[in-house]
Amino acid sequence: MGIEIERKFLVVGDGWRAAAHKVVPMAQGYLNDLDAMEPGAGRSAMKASVRVRIAGDEAYLNLKSRELGHTRQEFDYPIPVADARALLALCVGGLVDKRRHYVEHAGRLWEVDEFLGDNAGLVVAEIELERADAPFERPDWAGAEVTDAQRYYNLALATRPYAAWTQAERDGAG
Repeated sequence: MGIEIERKFLVVGDGWRAAAHKVVPMAQGYLNDLDAMEPGAGRSAMKASVRVRIAGDEAYLNLKSRELGHTRQEFDYPIPVADARALLALCVGGLVDKRRHYVEHAGRLWEVDEFLGDNAGLVVAEIELERADAPFERPDWAGAEVTDAQRYYNLALATRPYAAWTQAERDGAG
């Protein structure tokens, strides 16, 4: 079973850009929506998100358990890009377009997602860890931690993009 242990931070400034060594354009969508996953939504609550992602010239089908926090089950399967394009047409909500920048800092790999389209203006950094209590050095450009804030999850951004957020939500409230 795959386990993802990840911490997520808002990005402050552009100090990370000079250290980025690789950039990959990504388009992704979800075959289930956030509303169907909420308890009391009038249907049985789903326990996992089902994502289709095209990353550069590769594509994946991904299943991830729905739990807030830094540890979740994750299963990732490569699929043909043509299949991914067809599946993206079946996705609910909007597509999430972004550029993923790979940044090394203090011996660790950070993934900085610069969102485009309806999520333009949002930049989030993630670090995957080998265990929940693993130490890591936080770079100056890693601002507020949003690991436990559901609205920053890509599934939520597909359903309710950053462009629809209130100023209070953008400022960290709400």
